[in-house]
Parts: sequence; C-alpha cells; structure tokens
Amino acid sequence: MKVEAFLVHSFTANGTGGNPAGVVLHADHLSNEEKLAIAQAVGYSETAFVSQDDEVDFELSFFTITGEVDFCGHATLAAFSTMYQKGIVTEGQYVQRTKAGLLAVTIASNGRIVMEQRLPEYLGVFGYEAISECIGIDATVLESTQLPIEVISTGLPDMIVPVPHGYLDRIQVNEHLLSDFCKKHDLVSVHAFELCERDSGLTASCRNFAPLFGIPEESATGSASGALACYLTKHLRGEYSNGFTFEQGRAMGCVSSITASVESNERGILKVRVGGFAHEAGLQKILL
Repeated sequence: MKVEAFLVHSFTANGTGGNPAGVVLHADHLSNEEKLAIAQAVGYSETAFVSQDDEVDFELSFFTITGEVDFCGHATLAAFSTMYQKGIVTEGQYVQRTKAGLLAVTIASNGRIVMEQRLPEYLGVFGYEAISECIGIDATVLESTQLPIEVISTGLPDMIVPVPHGYLDRIQVNEHLLSDFCKKHDLVSVHAFELCERDSGLTASCRNFAPLFGIPEESATGSASGALACYLTKHLRGEYSNGFTFEQGRAMGCVSSITASVESNERGILKVRVGGFAHEAGLQKILL
C-alpha cells in the first residue's frame, strides 16, 4: 500500500521558518500501527492523520515517531491548511474530533488558521531547584523572574518555565534528566520563555523541549502556546488584553510566529485560541 504524506511547515513567519509536520489525508483505513510507521518514515516531530467523522467535520489523530499523542497544534494547523489549499474545505469554521476533545478550527480567506484549544487545566507548581539541573540554568536565576514554574494543559501537559531576558538562548537541556523528569510527572514538554520589550511587537520568545517523545527541541508548539497564553493571563492579568504574539525556533535558526488569544471574565477563562500560517514544502510517498 502506498500512502502520500504532505510535508508542511506550520506557524511560518513571512513564508519562512515554521515547524514541519506530516499530513495524511483520507486516513480512515489506516491502523494505529500503520500510522506510527508512516510517522516514523516522515520523521517529523508529529504527523496528523485526517479521517471522516459521523458527527463532526473531521477526526484527527496525531503521531510522533514514538507513539500517539492526544493533540498537536502545529500538525492541526498543517492539516487544515493542506485541506484548504487542496479545496477540500473553504473559509469558515469546522469542528475536529481529537483525543483532547471536540475543538473548533476557523479558516480565514487569506489561509490563516485559528484553532480552539481545551480550557486550561492547572496541574501544579514546581520549585526552581526541581528543573534547574534539567535545563542548565541556576535556580537563583530562575527565581529572579518572580514568576512560578507551572504545569498547564490546553490539550497536553506542558511545564511553563519563565527565564530572565537574555537567558533563553543559554538553556542547555540534559535530555536524560529531562526525559526522566517528564516521565515521572506525566509531562509532555518544558516550554521556556522570556518576555520581550513592549515595542518589539512580540510578547515572548520561546523554546520547547520534549525529549521523552523523541523531540530534542521544537521550532513551533501550538498546544504549549495556548498554555503560555493562559499562564500570562493568570499571572500578568491586564497586561496583554490585545492578545499574544510568540516567537519560537530562534535558537534553531528556524523562526516561527504564533498568535494566541484568551477570552476570560471574573469566573475564569472561557476560550483559548492559537493561530498562524502554514506552507506546503513537499510530498513524500511511503510504501507500507
């Protein structure tokens, strides 16, 4: 059996950079074992598989090179951008079924994709010493941000780690320690960020590490961007009422641009959205 996987860069900045994902359309007939084999052949951090659904518009499943994950933001963006470019969908709103729930996706006329994410779950706080050795930044430096290290999930449990301005590129991950830490605490990734100057046009620069899932570093992470938007809304309330723009992938030489917005009231967060653009980079034919 021959399967076609579209190779797509998500969260591109002015048509460049972004995070590559595989996209397989019409995946209804594929088993989980076959999906994993395809994801391994593609070799990207995630591959999205699009199937029909009896109740909503599409069902999407997501596989890394090591196994299935409940949700992937940049692969969702890649999948819906591909369907838009191929004429399978037009501008408007759709609903996807994922293992993280039923989530809305909106396609603008210019091809921009905005994904709704699950409402945040706040899963706990770690001390600065707990993560210091894993990322190679002294605990006293981390503490100087006066912001907590917190695990938040908008689909996947990500540990949000603030670092002072100028320290983001100094992170040196110990992949063995971080993998063990994530496995012990049921985490998918560490999402580190430094806040940017107000006149830069950016809210924060970010780096994401998920070595437990075969991802040493990722150049754009949609799910963690939603979690970070919720984190900043919670801890710096009122300072970012016009939404968020995140830069990621700078240390990899592959800069990505991710926008996020949070709707909230006195009772809490009502909606979380993450958006961006994607561009097709190629096509891979895989023989199973």
